[in-house]
Amino acid sequence: MDIDKELNELFNDPLLDVNDKELTLFNIPSDMKRVMEKRRIQPDHYAQKKPCEDFHLYKPLFETVQQELKEGKRSLVRTSKTANMDEGHFYVVDGMLVLLQSIGQKKRSRSGMIDGRTRCIYENGTESDILLETLRRNVLHDGYGVTDTQDAIDDSFFNQSMTEGDKSTGYVYVLKSLSPDPEIAGVKDLYKIGFTINTVEERIANAEKEPTYLMAPVQIVETAQIVNMNSHIFETIIHQVFNAVQFQLKVYDEEGNLHIPAEWFVVPLEIINLVIQKIVDGTITQYSYNAELQCLEKRLIKKTSTFNTDGLKVLTLNIKEGFFKEIMSGEKTSEYREIKQTTINKYTYIDEADGKRYLRHYDVIRFYMGYHKDRDSALVEITDITCLSGIVEYKLGRVLEHISNKETQHTCVD
Repeated sequence: MDIDKELNELFNDPLLDVNDKELTLFNIPSDMKRVMEKRRIQPDHYAQKKPCEDFHLYKPLFETVQQELKEGKRSLVRTSKTANMDEGHFYVVDGMLVLLQSIGQKKRSRSGMIDGRTRCIYENGTESDILLETLRRNVLHDGYGVTDTQDAIDDSFFNQSMTEGDKSTGYVYVLKSLSPDPEIAGVKDLYKIGFTINTVEERIANAEKEPTYLMAPVQIVETAQIVNMNSHIFETIIHQVFNAVQFQLKVYDEEGNLHIPAEWFVVPLEIINLVIQKIVDGTITQYSYNAELQCLEKRLIKKTSTFNTDGLKVLTLNIKEGFFKEIMSGEKTSEYREIKQTTINKYTYIDEADGKRYLRHYDVIRFYMGYHKDRDSALVEITDITCLSGIVEYKLGRVLEHISNKETQHTCVD
């Protein structure tokens, strides 16, 4: 068979003839060409990690944060698209702690959020000048924010001195949505709680065009003028107290961009007023919100360990509530951990004598149930440690200590 002849006959078939008019169907519109050109433009700068020359200044901070996470003084929290990312705060990306040390010249990104070149310090001793918007995407995709300690919140929020001539630093406000959307209008006790340095009327002037207001007009329910209040800390406390009743709804702006507003909560108005009052007088640290009973619960003093671990090598692990309960009941007798790049030094070590890597020896495991501040913990004996295919198995023995912090006193609002 003559392949060349067959191909020539095929391509010369009249059915394949295309006239000028038909050819125009394959033309790319000019506006689309401009978009494609913009996408082809290469950035003038790539953020690259490099050794952090002054890491010795930051290493103690990372060690302190890691310890506070283990002790429950800090927690890992998921962040939203509308959450602020502030200088001096810690985040977790790809399993590694990151300090947002500074943000350079700030500007608005296409999403409307603050953007700019950052200086990010990583716990492995490197740094980068990644864009804030890129850091935000990384944290949203597979990361966490790290909360401040309660002591830090108290120091920066409640212990501010009052001086003569103090001026208002802003307004706390409670809003109700006037949206006709049944997914919103049909929700009882749905309120937005926020803080503004301007008047509330100015802040909500364009509510129907802003995703944070659910793209609809709002009604002012309550306002309170505040003196010497840190807005970021106020919002952090509100989110911590009402985290369990945060209203989750996807909202699209006028350009079709997706947003999930973070300041709407399903909670009775009297509870909101009580929480704001306790934030202002500094007593909110003693309470948590019980969504089922719709009341504030006064927490008892957190219990601490009394077991003497001197001379014991302690491995600290976080586990889910279900697994924790299985260990307490004796149903779960082994704990498995995968050796990853970020945890290899936690579970193994290199012997300087022969240069080989071995499993680290631990005597006990301190299990923490979840990441919240008042979580239960337990100290459990290890009877054997083995490793197969990169998975470490810790054989569990006796439960040496169990600390429960679930006891509370109800202080409900009628």
